[in-house]
Amino acid sequence: MSEILHPDLPQFVSFGEALTDLIRTGPDRWRSACGGSPWNVAVAMSALGQLSAFAGAISQDPFGAEIWQCSQEANLDMRFIQQLPRPPLLAVVHEVDPPRYFFIGQDSADLHFRPEGLPMGWTRGLRWAHFGSLGLVREPLAGRLLALAQALKSEGRLISYDPNFRAPPMDSSYDDTLEQMCRLADVIKVSDEDLRGLFRLPDHRSGLAQIAAWNPGAWLLMTRGEAGATLYHGVEEATGRPPRVDVVDTIGAGDSAMAGLLDSLMRDAGAPAEHHLRWALAAGAAACTAPGFAPPRPGHVAALVDGVEILKD
Repeated sequence: MSEILHPDLPQFVSFGEALTDLIRTGPDRWRSACGGSPWNVAVAMSALGQLSAFAGAISQDPFGAEIWQCSQEANLDMRFIQQLPRPPLLAVVHEVDPPRYFFIGQDSADLHFRPEGLPMGWTRGLRWAHFGSLGLVREPLAGRLLALAQALKSEGRLISYDPNFRAPPMDSSYDDTLEQMCRLADVIKVSDEDLRGLFRLPDHRSGLAQIAAWNPGAWLLMTRGEAGATLYHGVEEATGRPPRVDVVDTIGAGDSAMAGLLDSLMRDAGAPAEHHLRWALAAGAAACTAPGFAPPRPGHVAALVDGVEILKD
């Protein structure tokens, strides 16, 4: 019997955690929101017009049900999400400005994700696989995802990586994973704060130089919040500031910038670094114009691209 392949398998799959943010809004008031950096990136890629999936496991309780519903509304490929009878992963944000939080997720559903449960032949349609955040820290999921990233790379698939530094889980025990993922990734995104945390150094430039030494051929995007970003690729380098927008909320801005870069690379990989940086910064800015995580839409991003200021030497 011949193997049947779905013609609509996603070209982009983001692996890791989807979680629920519990955000304190008052002395005795809380609100919940779907989140998790890998999930955000998958949603942003879908909003930008790519066939996208989030591959991970979620709980079967009301928290997991909300993530399932939001994933459906975002047009993600639901065949890649595994619902399991396990506890949810929660991020408790008890202070908002500056953000202070902790995670609740002992033996939670995300840790029990099984790549072998994905749709038959799913890698045949795959162009890009994205990894990062808590999924590469928490065992036993971390080991499975690292092995999967290595296997996909050996098959010729493109890999993107955003460590998305979180303390305390990303301490010195994460160093080997950081190096391995940086060496195999085709696109790496870090913020200046990520670099200081990951390398435990006050100057982010030391960590940036180390990543560039590990993988000089990768696209390397370093973001600095409202100050802008720099995109490196071999001898190419482009620095820019985001377009001016009325900032409502910065939640998911970095994930949207990552999606903007990947979307641009998927559409025109041969374009210069400045072109890709413009799309990344515009996508990140678009996500800041509405409350909560607001994935960027192509029309909105296109309208903001010309407002990106490219800085010349």
